Amino acid sequence: MSTAAPTGSAGRAGWAGVDVGGSGVRARVQTGDGSLEGRCEVPLPRARGQVDIPALCRNVLAQVHPLITGLGAGRLHALALGMTGLPGLVPDPGEIAHRLFADLDVDVVVIAGDALTTHLGALDGGAGGVVAAGTGVIGLGTDHQQIWHQVDGRGLFVGDEGSGAWIGQRGLQAALRASDGRIGGSPALWDQMQTRFGGPLDLVASIHGAEAPAGELASFAPAVAEAARAGDQVAWSIWQEAGHKLAETAVAAVRGLPGRVTWGGGLFDVGDLLIEPFRNHVQQLLPDVQLDQPAGTGLDGAMLLAQQVAAGQVIAREPYLQVFTSTRQT
Repeated sequence: MSTAAPTGSAGRAGWAGVDVGGSGVRARVQTGDGSLEGRCEVPLPRARGQVDIPALCRNVLAQVHPLITGLGAGRLHALALGMTGLPGLVPDPGEIAHRLFADLDVDVVVIAGDALTTHLGALDGGAGGVVAAGTGVIGLGTDHQQIWHQVDGRGLFVGDEGSGAWIGQRGLQAALRASDGRIGGSPALWDQMQTRFGGPLDLVASIHGAEAPAGELASFAPAVAEAARAGDQVAWSIWQEAGHKLAETAVAAVRGLPGRVTWGGGLFDVGDLLIEPFRNHVQQLLPDVQLDQPAGTGLDGAMLLAQQVAAGQVIAREPYLQVFTSTRQT
């Protein structure tokens, strides 16, 4: 929940957290006595297969600037940005920091993988394993000192098992099977596909011509959820399998750590359709696991990271986190 700062407070310093996912940007700016949030739902901009850094920074600044103005914050102690695609799809995190420094009065910019910020938010900075699932999926198990296990997070073509894109892809495959008269098809998903994309040729053009094909596939995941809740067995089985895949990712991430597991990311907003098979399979694989509700979100984790780095409590650990300090003369 956002709380507005009192009037007459221009010039106070604050902290900012930004969560960049495959389908949008969320931001929060906080001062000592208030905070505001903003979000935009636009696909992660791509250029030549990687993140389009200039476009990304425009999206981030479009969310952060109004929040700073609304709170009357004169400057920021730190801004922490947790984002999908780091490190593989981000050619130069330093360019992101440079562009943010050029447009904001901020002392320190932290660029982190969303696996880390989701972990920080979900476990409130503690040790354990977290699976973060949205358009893509990544698992991270860490004690924030010596142990760092990344599981999956390799993109739809070779990984991201159980992700929104994975679910959407399997839903569309089931729809096309129904259209073709093949075994394993779902007439309900065929109806949903026609509503969302049109016929098979329209679908092929939409997916293969999309700037972000994974995001386009993930956009069909809500339709798979709707069909599952309406009793479609094929759609229901897709969500069951997704929960199992995500559980296996979480269990692999927590190896060698205290048996504490939780989850994060927008895909889990679907509720018990995913959470129930996930929880059941984690407990089947690790009977003694401590399976917690997430304490917070990736945005909460980004805010925690911003406050930690401003207090000098963070050591950069590539590829999960890089810290950049302003060279602006005061």
